Amino acid sequence: QAQLVESGGGLVQAGGSLKLSCAASGSIFSRNAMGWYRQVPGKQRELVASILSGGFTTYMDSVRDRFTISRDNAKNTVDLQMNSLKPEDTGVYYCNAVTTSKRGSWGQGTQVTVSS
Repeated sequence: QAQLVESGGGLVQAGGSLKLSCAASGSIFSRNAMGWYRQVPGKQRELVASILSGGFTTYMDSVRDRFTISRDNAKNTVDLQMNSLKPEDTGVYYCNAVTTSKRGSWGQGTQVTVSS
């Protein structure tokens, strides 16, 4: 069964850093574009960063120059290095394929809390 397991979240002060990691089953990871998503209470899940199998990356404006997404195609993992964290970065972070038809069931996510 396709699986996604996120880890690495935690509580950090503003200005700090965290590195999130996601292990995906091959059926999801494969050659698909992968993304990190963020959800906060009362809002829809939003795509924070994405990476194609070849390494091309995109970021939402608010995290560009602070977050870095990377992937290891041999290990089926995708990471998100988050620097200079801000309170507005707080949320539950999930990883999944970007293309809806390629996605697996959403994992548990990992909570990121940034205190001011």
